[in-house]
Amino acid sequence: MSRLFYLLFLYSYRVAIFIASFFNKKAQLWISGRKHLLQRLKQAVDGHTAPVIWVHCASLGEFEQGRTILETLKKEYPHFRVLLTFFSPSGYEIRKNYEHADWVFYLPLDTPGNARQFVQIVKPALAIFVKYEYWYHLLYELKKAGTPTLLVSALFRKNAIFFKSYGGFHRKMLRCFTHIFVQNAESKDRLTSVMPEDRITVAGDTRFDRVAQIASGFTPIPAIETFTRRNTFTVVAGSTWADDEKKLALYLKLKSTNTSLIIAPHEINEDHINEILTQFPGAIRFSRLKDDPQLESPVLVIDNIGMLSRLYHYADITYIGGGFNKSGIHNTLEAAVFSKPVIFGPNYEKFAEAKALIKNGGAISYSTEDQLTAIIESLKNNVELRQEAGHSAGRFVAENTGATQIICTYIRENLR
Repeated sequence: MSRLFYLLFLYSYRVAIFIASFFNKKAQLWISGRKHLLQRLKQAVDGHTAPVIWVHCASLGEFEQGRTILETLKKEYPHFRVLLTFFSPSGYEIRKNYEHADWVFYLPLDTPGNARQFVQIVKPALAIFVKYEYWYHLLYELKKAGTPTLLVSALFRKNAIFFKSYGGFHRKMLRCFTHIFVQNAESKDRLTSVMPEDRITVAGDTRFDRVAQIASGFTPIPAIETFTRRNTFTVVAGSTWADDEKKLALYLKLKSTNTSLIIAPHEINEDHINEILTQFPGAIRFSRLKDDPQLESPVLVIDNIGMLSRLYHYADITYIGGGFNKSGIHNTLEAAVFSKPVIFGPNYEKFAEAKALIKNGGAISYSTEDQLTAIIESLKNNVELRQEAGHSAGRFVAENTGATQIICTYIRENLR
């Protein structure tokens, strides 16, 4: 892709989002959040003379991935200001009041003029991109300004465009980074074919540090404790989609004795919540249970955001949704850190941690309703098997923490 095609793509994307904004809420937020963006950013930043650390995340998942780095730097460099940006509304809208950032904004569209103004306004002393955000003009302006620019928790697959004969434009973006921290040795081996090895470090995935942080700071949820005490066996299903919910509903119809189910769907809009309540007759919402903890049902539907990572603590086994979608499964580590067996659908091949969890016995994948029923019943009825799988999952997380320390050590040694 040449720079011209890149610009055509950006402007086409902008037009498509504008059209979608007439009937899509997320597109509306994408447009409205960028209205007078650079002007508002300048007003916010003007008058502050402290150096700025800029952290950019595509969405909420990448934010959680980079969060331990951001919070470590905020603590170690209290005289620095932190700017946090998001590309997606699903990240910005949830974290726009994040307490450890001085400013939270959308990322402007990556045109030459926007990129130049953005870097001139912010004047970052350090820029950190999380996982896979590549914006040519912003990276070019950062390089031109001499700004140390890091890519963290990066993952490079063998079929990535960077390694294709026609990937020259994308390789230019990679070479704008001062240093790249990759998740595994395979990524480093691939990357050394297109950039100097001394600018690449295998650090691991900071998500392990984040879930370990969540587990160590666990705070109870009284209503959930009351709910789970009434049942001898609890399945917590997180980030579920319609296909996941359909299969779980069939399982409960077949094997409901002494089994409770907590569903935290990926989408919590009213239509989806009502669909789940219809599919699971007698199910109750968490918002109702919170007001009246004595309500009883084998199925609880979580109708809020932000509680899922703690819910896994209360599970006997966990289920991660998304395995029947093209995009694949959601975060398995949030469940594994609590030493609980993990179950998910067949679309997990893009997720190294999911494959590793299966390999070490901490997770099981399934494709059919019959397989799901057999897996849950096996774990339910065999306490030793369940405990062994849970220990394997927890051990896997514990053995892979430490990426944040490696990255922050580099920053300490190089940030002036």
